[in-house]
Amino acid sequence: MPKMKTRRGAAKRFKLTGSGRIKRNKANHRHMLIRRSNKVKRKMRQSTSLAPGDAKLVKAMLGV
Repeated sequence: MPKMKTRRGAAKRFKLTGSGRIKRNKANHRHMLIRRSNKVKRKMRQSTSLAPGDAKLVKAMLGV
């Protein structure tokens, strides 16, 4: 059986942490930022972990 290929789009967007959780960046931080408060813009810079249901799908895409 051949090796599973990694989905390259998923590999660019998600990272695996040491504890096995999946890290992602927050959305809506590209344009139209003038209407958002500084607090919201600051929070969007931080990464967060993926929900457990989505993590299962992403792990399959990453071949983990």
